[in-house]
Amino acid sequence: MPESDPDEGPDPAEGGTDGRSRRWDAHRAERRRALARAARRAVHHGGPDLSMDELAVAMETSKSIVYRYFADKAGLQSAVGNLVLEEMAEAFDAAAHADSDPRDRLRAMVGVYATMIDKSPHVYRFITRSGDGDEGASLSRFQATISASVEIPLRDRLAASGSDPRLAAAWAAGVVGFVRGVGDLWLSDTSDDHPPADTMADLMTDWLWRGAGAFHTPTSSSREHR
Repeated sequence: MPESDPDEGPDPAEGGTDGRSRRWDAHRAERRRALARAARRAVHHGGPDLSMDELAVAMETSKSIVYRYFADKAGLQSAVGNLVLEEMAEAFDAAAHADSDPRDRLRAMVGVYATMIDKSPHVYRFITRSGDGDEGASLSRFQATISASVEIPLRDRLAASGSDPRLAAAWAAGVVGFVRGVGDLWLSDTSDDHPPADTMADLMTDWLWRGAGAFHTPTSSSREHR
């Protein structure tokens, strides 16, 4: 049976900045986060095409409560995307600032992305589905956040080669678009010889770092820097 949520917050007549209002703001933020986690579980098991009615049932709440906290489906999509980014952020940050060469750091970040796709393809499709308005803005924020991490090792590589490190932002944006495009195609492959996430991460890194010459399945020797 869907839960009820009778707490509508403090009476505005009592003042919007008092302790009760701050406690309500904290409660509302935590409630919103809990609902976003429930939505993520629902999408993981039920797929990215669930309607708001189906999402509310799977989240064990009512549709009116979902709309109260997220306004629309795009808002819910954005909140789920933020959860995924938070979980990925630590791994991205560790890879970006690791004590290793730029290529290995890029490989680590591509691996984080490929693993996320592989472990929860429904959630990946849900948070990267493009659209207009808030939905499109949510996708742009998702990509921009990843680009910011990818830019760090690329800037180091450009500086080491004597190139303008300011080009790293454009290179990072291209990397994110490339990885997403390859990831989408990989996700749609249902053949028996569907390559695992580690293989795809190796391939994408080779393609990004070495260009068209990286046409074969990478091995440990092919990943050595030349």
